[in-house]
Amino acid sequence: MRIQFGNTFAVCALAIVCLVSATSSQTPSPGAQSAPAASVSVAVASPTYTSIPLEIAVNRPAVEVWKRIGKFCDIGEWLRIPCTITSGKDGEFGAVRSVANEVLVGKTELSYTYTQPVREGRPYNLYHGTLEARPVTATTSKIVYTLFFDNSMLPDNAAREADRARRTTQFNTALQNMKILAEGGTLPPAPERGRAPLQE
Repeated sequence: MRIQFGNTFAVCALAIVCLVSATSSQTPSPGAQSAPAASVSVAVASPTYTSIPLEIAVNRPAVEVWKRIGKFCDIGEWLRIPCTITSGKDGEFGAVRSVANEVLVGKTELSYTYTQPVREGRPYNLYHGTLEARPVTATTSKIVYTLFFDNSMLPDNAAREADRARRTTQFNTALQNMKILAEGGTLPPAPERGRAPLQE
């Protein structure tokens, strides 16, 4: 009987080459990138919620006030910053405005509430604002603006107080501007330093 070794040797050699190739393809090279690291959580472990309630009297009925200053992008006029609706329809749930990508999440006939969305890699401060024209008499009203947020990510109480004072000043100015507009007046020229961006 004659045994043929030539073909058997070739088949074995081919099998070894295939095995080595398969093994090397499964082993990452030293310079290969590893899997991306898990994203950092934006949740705040120990929040310290605070609110800033502000209001101003207006010599107009609430319905007229709201008609003048209550559209979601009217903020552009009374806060003196650019504003466009980037998603949805102004005044409807889910509308998004270009100011910090704020989303309209609640409304009544004379109010709305908005929030700022979560941002990747940044602690979420649960920022919400509510603007309302509240009737006082048949011919007068007040504008109520309330901010709510978590300030625990600030380094200390002094920084929290400074942040609160800055926001209070900024939105009191906005209320003054809303009052002027609602009562039929014209806003004075913007400060020479230009339009300041909305402080979050």
